[in-house]
Amino acid sequence: MTSTQKDQHGARSQRSQEADKPPRRKGEKTYSCDECGKDFTRNDSLKTHQLIHSGVKPYSCGECGKAFTQAGSLKTHQLIHSGLKPYSCDECGKSFNRAGSLKLHQLIHSGVKPYSCDECGKDFTWAESLKRHQLSHRGVKAYSCDLCGKSFTEAGGLKKHQLIHSGVKAYSCYLCGKSFSRAGGLKTHQLIHSGVKPYSCDLCGKSFTQAGGLQRHQLIHSGVKAYSCDLCGKTFTQPKDLKSHYVIHSGIKPYSCDLCGKSFSRAGCLKTHQLIHTGVKEYICGLCGKAFTQNCHLQKHLVMHSGFKAYSCDFCGKTFNDKHKRKNHLLIHTGNDVYCCDQCGKPFTTDVQLKQHMFIHSEERPYKCDVCEKTFKSPYHLKRHQQIHTRKQLYTK
Repeated sequence: MTSTQKDQHGARSQRSQEADKPPRRKGEKTYSCDECGKDFTRNDSLKTHQLIHSGVKPYSCGECGKAFTQAGSLKTHQLIHSGLKPYSCDECGKSFNRAGSLKLHQLIHSGVKPYSCDECGKDFTWAESLKRHQLSHRGVKAYSCDLCGKSFTEAGGLKKHQLIHSGVKAYSCYLCGKSFSRAGGLKTHQLIHSGVKPYSCDLCGKSFTQAGGLQRHQLIHSGVKAYSCDLCGKTFTQPKDLKSHYVIHSGIKPYSCDLCGKSFSRAGCLKTHQLIHTGVKEYICGLCGKAFTQNCHLQKHLVMHSGFKAYSCDFCGKTFNDKHKRKNHLLIHTGNDVYCCDQCGKPFTTDVQLKQHMFIHSEERPYKCDVCEKTFKSPYHLKRHQQIHTRKQLYTK
């Protein structure tokens, strides 16, 4: 048999083997990727996919330098720079540069969330969102910031975080000029200007632009103050409030008023103070017409009209609607400056007594007995407890 005959016989044999195979049903995914196991209906689709694993990205964007494995992906990406968004959502008017992106977005309005997390039961509109969420349960945070060490479950999370360190704030609010490092930050900020506050507190009726703002506010009503100051014992509902409070103890007041020279430890305090110089008093009492520069001052004033007097003198029982009035009154009985507890209002004649008292409000018990390992809130109670062991030693001698 000649070589040509052999080739013809081999070709017939291959066709015969192909014919013996069961016919492939339409839409069946018979081509699998050896790297990740993803299946495809066509061989050319598999080959295109395998470029991802090669790491080769020969197609680069001339605008931003981002590289792609396929020419089609680059073409799709370039629509972002064109600014054209021809696909609009009929429900909310949001526009997209791709038909596929619009289709995915429309699932939000359908309310259908077919993808559920087995761990916590949370539902998602898209499979990709569920996949990202599941990383949080694994506890694996493989992407770390080289500058501050903060870790993230996704590369995208790290990339967004690194914008903070770059100092670049490319997204500016056209209404007030405030700049942000991320588009999401600007979008969230713009809700303030809209005046829309869809999240309301069931207990006091206060409204918020964001769900997170409502959640933080609700901690006030819970009465839980998990964050305690090591220096004075004052407790807070949020860690940021404790952080701001520590500045007071440092004695540093870097924020000064240009008009009167008064200094403050926090920028917010300076901003509040500057309202005095403007002369603007936009908060007006509906009962007597008195005006105030701050809403908190108006609220304190309204207590006077209510007739409610929550602060009482421990010496004579006289009641007051303001804790500062009660403090001034106490001087009659003590003749000295009075130190009042911010938590319960109890007065003390010395700063030391107040500090000792503040341990009561803290849930921490950092003072441990070396003998029996019993813990206490204050060094005073530990010292008193240790006398028990001392007496025992004396009696056993």
